[in-house]
Amino acid sequence: MKKSSWIQILVGLILMGLIIAALSTQSQVQAAPHLQLTNFPTPTPGSDGRIIYIVQEGDTLWRIAAVSGLNLADLRDLNLLGVEDIVFPGQRLFLGLGGPAGAQPTAAPIITQGPSEPTNTPVPGLGTLCVILFVDLNGDAMRQEEEASLPGGAINISNRDGSVSITEDTLEHNPNSLTDDYFCTEGLNEGDYNVSVAIPEGYNPTTSLNTGLQLLAGDITYLTFGAQAGSVVIEESAPLPESTGNTPLLGVIGIILLLGGIGLGVYSIWFRR
Repeated sequence: MKKSSWIQILVGLILMGLIIAALSTQSQVQAAPHLQLTNFPTPTPGSDGRIIYIVQEGDTLWRIAAVSGLNLADLRDLNLLGVEDIVFPGQRLFLGLGGPAGAQPTAAPIITQGPSEPTNTPVPGLGTLCVILFVDLNGDAMRQEEEASLPGGAINISNRDGSVSITEDTLEHNPNSLTDDYFCTEGLNEGDYNVSVAIPEGYNPTTSLNTGLQLLAGDITYLTFGAQAGSVVIEESAPLPESTGNTPLLGVIGIILLLGGIGLGVYSIWFRR
């Protein structure tokens, strides 16, 4: 064969090889599958109300946030993910809360206002208050056993809200019991009280005549107020000098002697004329 023929055959083989190589490459390119994203499954709430999404092949946080209607930053916060974190197939992402799957909304019950139940108001406890005005013989403002109650005065008991106002005379002394000299008021509601006394005329106070106190439930409180007799009362109550007896007889004798003396005087004057 001629040399030119061999050259033509070689060129033809090279062209055929290039065509076969090009066709082979094109078939390989066409055979490679294109990357396609899977359909986004609609997440439904579970029995506990949590909406969970299972990450699919090709998913990104941006795509999941966009399809589910969430802000990308909110999606990261809900799942404690950082800016650099990525997701992988099969990962469970929390999207929020909703009703249980397949649950039907039920109408809210209508609440009607029924008759109100009576409320129990606390009952205040009760206490006892006892007051005495006594004769303060030694003026020390403290009551001793021999210092009896002083009649003729007045006692007033009142509370802060004005619901209690009691006025009574001070009691006479009971020689059989010093405690009977107290004026006692039982069944008083616990609370703040004011107690004052008025002393009889001619006496001077040896204690304060007004005081405030807090009466507690179950308490029995004793208050003492003292007064001492003034000089006028002491003089009026001072005993008279004791009589030595036969006072009328001595008076008669004195009158007789006086008349006798007058008679003698008249007689002597008459005879001197």
